[in-house]
Amino acid sequence: MTLQRQFWSEPLSDNKMKKHSPGAKRILIVEDEPAITELCRRVLVSEGFEVDDAGNGSIAETRLEKQNYDLFLIDIRTPVMNGREFYQSIVKRHPDLVSQVIFTTGDLLTGDTRTFLEESGRPFLPKPFSPDELRAVVTQVLREIGR
Repeated sequence: MTLQRQFWSEPLSDNKMKKHSPGAKRILIVEDEPAITELCRRVLVSEGFEVDDAGNGSIAETRLEKQNYDLFLIDIRTPVMNGREFYQSIVKRHPDLVSQVIFTTGDLLTGDTRTFLEESGRPFLPKPFSPDELRAVVTQVLREIGR
């Protein structure tokens, strides 16, 4: 949390903000905690990404029907439709997008969550994570999928 608060209190100067180019990558953040959503948004926008967010998997499904995304940053525990359920929806309806998923979670202690993450084979960020950790996993996944 300290890193997030420290980053939060730091105003974004104009030189940290990059202009979106017509070919900018678009990322969907599925997260119900506003502070984490904002942290991710600020980091990713400063790296030149276009960012949308959804407070749960149900909203994310609606956004996915209307917009193409290059990457999904999905919190495992969200209300209404959790990240696992949204991921299963992606697997079923959009299997070509599975490689574009990164999970976030504050719950690595339960065997249930750990088992799910291992079975999915997708990278994940344990909360709290730093801006550098977020940048690194996004860069890694985009490189792996050739985008």
